Amino acid sequence: MTHLAARRPLAGLAVFVAAVAATAVVGALAATSAPAEYERLVTPSWAPPAWLFGPVWTALYALVAVSGWLFWKRFGATRELGLFAVQLVLNAAWTPLFFAAGRYGWALVDIVALLVAVAALVVLFGRRHRLAAWLLVPYLAWVAFATALNAGILALN
Repeated sequence: MTHLAARRPLAGLAVFVAAVAATAVVGALAATSAPAEYERLVTPSWAPPAWLFGPVWTALYALVAVSGWLFWKRFGATRELGLFAVQLVLNAAWTPLFFAAGRYGWALVDIVALLVAVAALVVLFGRRHRLAAWLLVPYLAWVAFATALNAGILALN
């Protein structure tokens, strides 16, 4: 454990929660009209209802924050956490691209990059901290589903 992690583990948790919350806030600010816009889109028959996204993302963001914190607490600042930051940026970029800009194709490019980043993060975390990796698996599954949904919406609209 790094000296900072040993001395200030809860401060570290606060940093990870704040980083993930900032990602969520960017999405929320860019998606003020998202539920209505989502309802107007032609979506695949398997698309979930708009109300489901908020609760799912809330739970996933909590898992993501705890995963990053657990990894940091054990290993400190590492290149894996650089990838953790990259995936947060990619995550934050998707909602403005998709909902605020209506750029479904660019949003698909972004979410494919996010999917690759999260998959790589699961592998890298898994080599050193199994629990941190497993906490990201639901996020990976949801991003894979969201990638397919984005592709379906792009094809139908």
